[in-house]
Amino acid sequence: MACPPRYSPAEIAAGDQLFRKPWRFVCGAPTHEALPAADRPEIALAGRSNVGKSTLLNALAGQLRLARVSHTPGRTQGLNFFATPGVACYLVDMPGYGFAVAPKVRVAAWNRLIEDYLRGRPTLVRVFLLIDARRGLKRVDLSIMRLLDEAAVNYQFVLTKVDKLAERELAAVLASIEAAAARHRAAHPMSLATSAAEGRGIDMLRAEIARLLTETRRSFEKPA
Repeated sequence: MACPPRYSPAEIAAGDQLFRKPWRFVCGAPTHEALPAADRPEIALAGRSNVGKSTLLNALAGQLRLARVSHTPGRTQGLNFFATPGVACYLVDMPGYGFAVAPKVRVAAWNRLIEDYLRGRPTLVRVFLLIDARRGLKRVDLSIMRLLDEAAVNYQFVLTKVDKLAERELAAVLASIEAAAARHRAAHPMSLATSAAEGRGIDMLRAEIARLLTETRRSFEKPA
């Protein structure tokens, strides 16, 4: 099994502090024209419908109802932006791609929104690409990966629902995911394994986000 990413106690503490703050919903963008001003780093959660994006966001923030959760694929139908006071960053909960319980015209519209946002948002610093640990990579994931490679947008795999697998099964999925990452130029080499139900890996994801914000903050600071 691949070694998990290493985070120092200070990095874990920084991630914990970041998500002890009161995160709140800022706005929803059903169209590209409705996006907020691109004035700060943005970190997006992307993945197939029903992969657990909203549930993971709630676990990150330690809030049960920050993002609306549904067992019906396709409930999130726009880009939802979240922020916290004193931190120049948006977390973005994206519509699920792939199967959804909605009219085809509406699904096509939000798929275009996803593609336009991932391809052209200048302040998007990373996409956490969520993969259901029980399902692995699917063809529709590969399409999004190619888009991100072409747009040179850094993305990192986050396995969800790992509590549903035995350790041997999880090791095989992680090895497969990281082998795929090695073949894609925009993919981060290390993957994260999480379970919102058990809290597993949430501290590492928080630490990764805090580390990322520290690394990107200077590039967004305005000159005096």
